[in-house]
Amino acid sequence: MASAALLKSSFLPKRSEWHTTQKSSTPQPTVVAFSVRAGAYSDELVKTAKSIASPGRGILAMDESNATCGKRLASIGLENTEANRQAYRTLLVSAPGLGQYISGAILFEETLYQSTTDGKKMVDVLIQQNIMPGIKVDKGLVPLAGSNDESWCQGLDGLASRCAAYYQQGARFAKWRTVVSIPNGPSALAVKEAAWGLARYAAIAQDNGLVPIVEPEILLDGGHGIERTFEVAQKVWAEVFFYLAENNVMFEGILLKPSMVTPGAECPEKATPKQVAEYTLKLLHRRIPPAVPGIMFLSGGQSEVEATFNLNAMNQGPNPWHVSFSYARALQNTCLKTWGGRPENVKAAQDALLFRAKGNSLAQLGKYTGEGESAEATKGMFVKGYTY
Repeated sequence: MASAALLKSSFLPKRSEWHTTQKSSTPQPTVVAFSVRAGAYSDELVKTAKSIASPGRGILAMDESNATCGKRLASIGLENTEANRQAYRTLLVSAPGLGQYISGAILFEETLYQSTTDGKKMVDVLIQQNIMPGIKVDKGLVPLAGSNDESWCQGLDGLASRCAAYYQQGARFAKWRTVVSIPNGPSALAVKEAAWGLARYAAIAQDNGLVPIVEPEILLDGGHGIERTFEVAQKVWAEVFFYLAENNVMFEGILLKPSMVTPGAECPEKATPKQVAEYTLKLLHRRIPPAVPGIMFLSGGQSEVEATFNLNAMNQGPNPWHVSFSYARALQNTCLKTWGGRPENVKAAQDALLFRAKGNSLAQLGKYTGEGESAEATKGMFVKGYTY
């Protein structure tokens, strides 16, 4: 595809060629250089992205770091050990029929190389369920010097070799999460840093056979209204796509993981699913090219039911992209609490996961009604300054 450099190409002669051009009586054609990205994995990237963005399916985000997974386990009274993390992840990936609703699963590095409690490779179990294995490749957030107490995402050093190794292990897509904070500005520096980092990561991932999920999360923190979120989101996605083009990223071989356009978590005026859908779809139509196969929304601390209702509202009419989900807490919360670390609760916990996955599958198709939801699923999960 043509890069953004095309937009900057001059149709005038270079200054050094001016006199030569003036002496010629015959008009000289202007040569415009196209930079087309045609990597060895191009066809595979498109096929992978389309497979993940398939009707009625979305992504299970289970890529919490070991530290964050430890917090989840602590909430049900379990120690943060590899054996407990393995048991919980085994429960998730082996839920019978999960692939009917889930097309991809984002893994933490430990999980990519881990086996289930009965000795099967996690990756193989997912593939048998027709679920594409993915991998979190960023190295987390650190303070951004010169900013308004904002952050940037590290991990570009050594990324190419890591992506190549992950591909060999069976991963076929990747995730890189950076964040933008509205209460802290966001500063132009933070937005540009987020966009540039995402673009470099995306280009490197594609070069190594992984479909990059592009995720500039606009945090829910703050008391701002939905209009302010919309304003910031427009700026962020404009920068992101500019730099994606500058880095010759193939849009047909990426997936997006945006925040929904909602008011800040501390805003007294709450938005209805219809309002969230109107603002979010308006943002997507203004900023996201139709070449992008899938928009896989993050839940960002919404309750399980709220995230599902909002997704359902966005699928009440046709969209140029597959509009779906890539949820972590909004798929796992009730499942985790149902399990409670007890082997006898595994089936009930898997049933809770499947119920939640089916609800979001219906929402992707615009057919979710909210029938049969539990009180637990309506509880908000926003955590101020959340990290993982």
